[in-house]
Amino acid sequence: MWRNEWDAYVRLINDRVAPATGCTEPVSTALAAAEATRILGKAPEQIEVLVSGNLLKNGMGVGIPGTGEIGLHIAAALGAVCGNPDQGLEVLGNVAPNDVEQARTMMKSDQVSVRMVDTDSKLYAEVICHGAGSTASVVIKDGHTNMVRKTLNGDVLFSGLDSDAASAGKEEPELSVSAIFEFATQGDLAKLEFIMKAAELNSALTAEGLAQDYGLRIGKTLLKTTRDGLQTTDLMSQAMIRSAAASDARMGGALLPAMSNSGSGNQGVSATMPVVAVAETIGASREQLTRALIMSHLTAIHIKSHMSVLSALCAATTAAAGASAAITWLLGGNEEHAESALFNMTGDVTGILCDGAGSGCSLKVSTSAQSAIKAALLAMEGIRITSHEGIIEDSVEKTIDNIGLIANQGLAETDNVIIRMMAG
Repeated sequence: MWRNEWDAYVRLINDRVAPATGCTEPVSTALAAAEATRILGKAPEQIEVLVSGNLLKNGMGVGIPGTGEIGLHIAAALGAVCGNPDQGLEVLGNVAPNDVEQARTMMKSDQVSVRMVDTDSKLYAEVICHGAGSTASVVIKDGHTNMVRKTLNGDVLFSGLDSDAASAGKEEPELSVSAIFEFATQGDLAKLEFIMKAAELNSALTAEGLAQDYGLRIGKTLLKTTRDGLQTTDLMSQAMIRSAAASDARMGGALLPAMSNSGSGNQGVSATMPVVAVAETIGASREQLTRALIMSHLTAIHIKSHMSVLSALCAATTAAAGASAAITWLLGGNEEHAESALFNMTGDVTGILCDGAGSGCSLKVSTSAQSAIKAALLAMEGIRITSHEGIIEDSVEKTIDNIGLIANQGLAETDNVIIRMMAG
């Protein structure tokens, strides 16, 4: 039965693993601003940005590509000035210095306002552009590129399904860790090669993060400690350095795209760079790396599908769980080893809080990468946390269900408290 789903798995990964320039929440706002400006047909004189609490949380402190600035104001202004809405999550991929200056001028002239609105949607961005007596608006909801409404001077140009209604009429393949393992290890290699783009893009981000001073310079500093002899250059340090450096660059405003997973660049980094680090360290073949990346990214998608698009649970941890399963296979492990690694990850880092996107994300990304290596190494020695402890079940699928319950229900009020803290 699973083999009949393999083509659907390829389509799913292609849909959920995509390039993104900059943190995807402010990029989503920039995308709405770019589309609203296109509808307006002229440069806006005033821009109103209305966002959900979770989008505000993930947009207020993160670097915007090519600007040296943080936040939703500059993201919306830049989207209006130079954004190409046809490029989706790469809407800010062609930022030039004069574009940044125009956007800064709009901010200094108080032409951009941002406020939080009460909405049931975790991911909601409405951008209203005013100019020359006309008004255009665009609403993005429940998905980073999911435009559900467009208007011009009060006339509705487009009204689409929200993500829940859309998914109700859209069949997606049934996922399980067992099915993913079989697909990744036995699927037609020619149909899987596309995933190597994730290694290419996210490795380029790593190189950028190690070459320049972005954010907190976590990756660059960890590399320095190996050169100073304070830690060794082993699997764990390599995974941490490469993952953190890529996150440093991405959250610090680098113009290079990340290969995202489930709408998040940091999740894409966490599902990619620990696997790349292990593959290079042990001298794995291109085929082995390809199959391991497929396993990692699809497992990350599987776990994330149990969670809201945005929540108080840091999804870098669940993406790195996918990496831990793939790493066991690279080290010669079987499906049981991969499941044991997922149990170990769940018992280790589940519950790390998402308190907004920013330079501190690279700390959580590096911690998740370290945990992925640790979980895999322990699994290869036959060690796994048991169902007698905490949220772990005998079944890996039931354990994944529990992670979703914690993210969606258990941490719901925590999410609200964090948003109130940050908004205040």
